[in-house]
Amino acid sequence: SIKAERKVSFTYKVRGDRAKWLEMAVRNAQHALNIHIASKEGIEKRLYALQEELDLGYIPTRIECFDISHTQGEATVASCVVFGTEGAIKAEYRRFNITDIQPGDDYAAMRQVLRRRFKRIVETDAKLPDILLIDGGKGQVTQAVTILQELQISSVDIIGVVKGEGRRAECDNLIVENRRVVLSPHSSAMHLVQQVRDEAHRFAITGHRQRRQKARTSSVLEEIAGLGPKRRQSILKQFGGLRAVSRASVDELAKVHGISQQLAEKVYEQFNRE
Repeated sequence: SIKAERKVSFTYKVRGDRAKWLEMAVRNAQHALNIHIASKEGIEKRLYALQEELDLGYIPTRIECFDISHTQGEATVASCVVFGTEGAIKAEYRRFNITDIQPGDDYAAMRQVLRRRFKRIVETDAKLPDILLIDGGKGQVTQAVTILQELQISSVDIIGVVKGEGRRAECDNLIVENRRVVLSPHSSAMHLVQQVRDEAHRFAITGHRQRRQKARTSSVLEEIAGLGPKRRQSILKQFGGLRAVSRASVDELAKVHGISQQLAEKVYEQFNRE
């Protein structure tokens, strides 16, 4: 506009799937902008708004939010993020590797992480959250209620965050005391809930990807006879990751300390089978 010395407008004509993708991108950008603006308002103001809009008998000072992440049941990781009157308390974030459940059973995963988390809180007399936020609907909220009752914890309010139709953030709603609550998508309270939920999702998916990559890396290299933990570590350290190892030649592999020509050939063959 400055260079043209006049207002410059953009027009576009997109149809079909591209139009849907564009619409989704605009919605996501608007949601991100709303969250960013809300984060500048001050956490205490948003906590007060949450107390008012949900008719709580107190202003919450500690919120813990849990989310589950996996790929078709593989490498399931649960996250716990903590927010207080100063915002995110990242030093208290925790991840939990979920084991011994039916792959893909999100309810079992949620029960396991909540049992582990709150059992430890009870045993160590640590601070309980005012609000337990769950990324999920009535089913996941029921799991949380079951675990807290099992541990005889009655002072924590449980709130579920249900994704909106078409995963549209402006259509998100809440489950509070087994009833659906719809807050304005422009409210400070809803922006706070979405910010905490999104942070739990980010923390969970990051942990899941790390666990999945580690598992896949280990499984590929562990199949090679004669390649023990120290040698596997030496190879990964030398090349910086499994992808670079898969592209290495036999001669390059043989240059790694502790890797013989014969072992280098085995590693090469592992990644270059016809």
